Amino acid sequence: MIEIGIIILKVAVVFGIALLHVAYAVYFERKAVGRMQARMGPMEVGFRGTLQPIADMIKSFFKEDVIPERADRHLFYIAPVIFVASMMTSLSVLPFFEGFHIADIDIGVVFIFAMSSLGAYGIIVAGWSSNSKYSFLGGIRAAAQVISYEISMGLSLAGVMLMAGSLNLSDIVRAQQEHPLGMFLVPQFLGFAVFVVAAFAETNRAPFDLPEAETELVAGYLTEYSGFRYALFFLGEYIGMLVMSSIAALCFLGGWTIPKFLINALPFLSHVPGIIWFLMKVYLFMFFYFWVRATVPRYRYDQLMAIGWKVLIVLALLNLLITAMIKRFF
Repeated sequence: MIEIGIIILKVAVVFGIALLHVAYAVYFERKAVGRMQARMGPMEVGFRGTLQPIADMIKSFFKEDVIPERADRHLFYIAPVIFVASMMTSLSVLPFFEGFHIADIDIGVVFIFAMSSLGAYGIIVAGWSSNSKYSFLGGIRAAAQVISYEISMGLSLAGVMLMAGSLNLSDIVRAQQEHPLGMFLVPQFLGFAVFVVAAFAETNRAPFDLPEAETELVAGYLTEYSGFRYALFFLGEYIGMLVMSSIAALCFLGGWTIPKFLINALPFLSHVPGIIWFLMKVYLFMFFYFWVRATVPRYRYDQLMAIGWKVLIVLALLNLLITAMIKRFF
């Protein structure tokens, strides 16, 4: 009973912090993009707009929930739940610091891929059930995009798993701690570059936000959604960004650890809690999401597919081959 209670407490803490993260990640994105575009961002609600996320949440909760007359109601209801539940479930295998995780499983990386694929079903179901041509096209685009980029993402992380000798995320972090550089970013730089591009496509973020593509599809699979159900999709998207940023931090940037040569040079750094290093790396990657959104235009859909199949998969396979040869002979 005590173990069950501890697990329930961990779930409550992780999910509560995740919800708070989403609220203020949106605020930070609006502020960062606003500054990049020479404007202020939200300023009216609270001090310099700090209560804007709370106001948006209240507005979404009480906004009218409109359902299209010809929509498949049951699927229309369940689609956002599938999406946000799969993203939330991915958080259960992420180790935020040494010894803190909801579930420590040996196939943590594969589990996250499985949940990401399940989330794509939520988008596809939303597009189909809305009975709208814009929503349907957005759902079809999401399906093709996930299939294309999950392959390259999996191959980009295969080099990391080969170096660490494990699919367990905690073991991958410990393997980086023993590496002379303290992280896999340098030896796996090619894999990291492929992962970054694939992460943008996997989370449907600019410049690969083709399933939404306002200029072409109104709002894509979200066109017929409003109110609380729209907010669930919004929540799932930002949780997905958090998961991808966490994977980048855990698999390439050393997770909650820092290189030993830095500790030897600056011994006081060893007293900084691991969760601080982890969050710094995660939010650095999150900021990169916002930066790209503000500066890079959206790709055409044929360009998106070409990059996924003709470039990223080839580079990821090349990285895996080089890693295997070095692992075998050196």
